[in-house]
Amino acid sequence: MSKKLTNNRKKIVKKINKKKYSLKEAFLLIKEIQFVKFDASVDIAINLGINTRIINQIIQGTVQLPHSLGKNISILALVNKNQELEAKKAGADYVGLDYIEKIKSGWKKKIDIIIAIPSVMNKLGTIGKILGPKGLMPNPKLDTVSINPIKSIKEIKNGKIFFKTDRYGIIHSSIGKVSFSDQKLIENTKLFLKKVIDNKPSSFKGNYIKSIYLSSTMNYSFCIDLKIFMKK
Repeated sequence: MSKKLTNNRKKIVKKINKKKYSLKEAFLLIKEIQFVKFDASVDIAINLGINTRIINQIIQGTVQLPHSLGKNISILALVNKNQELEAKKAGADYVGLDYIEKIKSGWKKKIDIIIAIPSVMNKLGTIGKILGPKGLMPNPKLDTVSINPIKSIKEIKNGKIFFKTDRYGIIHSSIGKVSFSDQKLIENTKLFLKKVIDNKPSSFKGNYIKSIYLSSTMNYSFCIDLKIFMKK
């Protein structure tokens, strides 16, 4: 890191304090302290007050972001032969049931999501131990087991994302790129938060959202003021 860059970084870091920020303030700072040479992702971490040991308090769902994520999502479509061409046209990066054997044999290509038709699910048992830990196992609750895989592929390519609490009750997700306008980032964030709130279990009592942090790749995070985030 050059001396000039280090000095600039020090000046900007001085602006950061431990207060809570509106969405607009957070995004302005995230952009101002960017020093990486690539278009970094903007990430959100939502700490929920749920108990992940209670099965009906595990939060998961989908949301169609209005402005997508600004990056290509790599999709493997496990569909029948007669659906392969349509799946490719819809945007699937890898298509066909022969990939089940390829994965079993150690296929290493990066995949973000696997879409499967229901009839294929009984064939995935042999690779469940490979897909499960990577979060790639198709799941009907997340619309990755689909009777209309072409529609599912198009939706994902156009900004549909999946979220789920981790073992600590935190939801991690990207909500755009630093190059996005503040307005696009705010609109993506608001809709994402709305979907998380809509998924609050009806039986849950207590403080549902404990904290929300926004950050960019390899950078500082900013705590969002829960009282105002839906207004900014």
